[in-house]
Order: sequence, then structure tokens, then C-alpha cells
Amino acid sequence: MDNVKKVRTSDIELKDRLVSIQRVTKVTKGGRTFSFSAIVVVGNENGIVGYGLGKASEVTSAIAKGVEDAKKNLVRIPVLNGTIPHFQEARFGGSQVIIRPAAPGTGVIAGGAMRAVLESVGIHNVLAKSKGSSNPHNLVKATFAALLELRDPITIAQVRGVKLSKVFNG
Repeated sequence: MDNVKKVRTSDIELKDRLVSIQRVTKVTKGGRTFSFSAIVVVGNENGIVGYGLGKASEVTSAIAKGVEDAKKNLVRIPVLNGTIPHFQEARFGGSQVIIRPAAPGTGVIAGGAMRAVLESVGIHNVLAKSKGSSNPHNLVKATFAALLELRDPITIAQVRGVKLSKVFNG
């Protein structure tokens, strides 16, 4: 993933979406200690998105930490006319995701964790499928892996050193 483009947060307005919150337990000599783990996705719904993990003894603190972590990991994703440029598959751990472009009016056909990521990016028409593990952490990471592999036609033309029309006509 050498094509990751980091983004500065100073001048963009981000919306956060809570993907998952888990109550986790640490067993100590004195009994059980409960805390919360939250995975959060933030994005400007215009191609910039990031995810983060927050852990704390209170739910609100865990979410706030997740949002701060997500703001540190923002990346830019190519979005063309409200959909993705091309079909893409990716895996992370036991989760596998498949995303493909869709015609205008289709909507976001995706489940849970994938939906939160795709909506935060600003994709309005996409067909998505998750296979294997439904663990929200792995699904979010697999979705990000797929989105980071996407390339728009302008980038492809620059890499190949040809004109944009040549990319489409072969």
C-alpha cells in the first residue's frame, strides 16, 4: 500500500460514525475489571476517511479516543460520480470484502461495518459483499484495504505516461 495519501485535518469538517462498541473484561487478582472498546470511522463524505480504535473505562471516553485516533489516520479515496472507479477485492484476517461500482440510484448495498466506511467516504452507489468473518475490526480494515487499492483514471494515465483518452480506448 505505497499509494496511501495522508490528509491534514485542519481545514475539513469530519463526521464520525460508531461502528462497534464492545465491553471487554480484564481478570485480575481482585476480580474482573470492565472497560469499553470502540471502533469509529470519520470522514468528510467527499473522499477523505479514517478509522480509529479507542479503549476506556467509560463508553463516551472510548468513543472520543476512537475519534481522535481516526483523525490521525485519514486517507484520500478516489470517488467518481458517487461510486468507485472499478471492482476491488481485499482481505484482512478472516474477513474478505468485495466492492463493485453501481449505477446511479442503486444506493449503498452493504452491511454494518462496510456501510459505515463507504458512507463516510461519500460513496452513494456501490454493491458490496463481505465473506468470512463478520468481526467489525477486520471488516473495517479489509474495507480500507480495498478502498486504498482503488485508482482513478487520471492516476493510471500519469503512471503509464499516456493521455487520459488512451487509458479508456486501450
